[in-house]
Amino acid sequence: MTDKENGGAPPAGTSTSRDAVEKMKRLSSEVYELIHVKGKASENHPGVTECAGKDAKTHFSILHPWSFTPASADDLDEAMAGLKKELPNHGWEIVEYGPNTSKNKSLTLVADNNQEKASIRIVKMSKSDHPMLSLNLVSGCYKVPDGEEVENF
Repeated sequence: MTDKENGGAPPAGTSTSRDAVEKMKRLSSEVYELIHVKGKASENHPGVTECAGKDAKTHFSILHPWSFTPASADDLDEAMAGLKKELPNHGWEIVEYGPNTSKNKSLTLVADNNQEKASIRIVKMSKSDHPMLSLNLVSGCYKVPDGEEVENF
């Protein structure tokens, strides 16, 4: 999800940092619910990041990295296939699917949700010590309401 004209994240509207973080937590939870295999999600929290080329006091985006470790490594393929099938039914458009350029050629899925102004990158890490899905959810670029500044946490 990029704003081709500006080379950064597309505008996501006006929001406080805290409200945007809550929205990303909700989106992450919705994605988690689409993983129809048993396992455990990491407890990483979303954070505030800068928007390329924008004033860091008034513009921000949210990054929520987390991981999902299935109960059995054999379930990774099923989890990834399920996400590929289910995400489009929940407002996500898959824009990339296939091996990435890493040494391991890990299967990677990238999907955009234009309604929510968010993007997700999911990497199947089957060759790591602890096989898992690595998920990075990122928002578009928000502007804080007039008279407020970005809260970093």
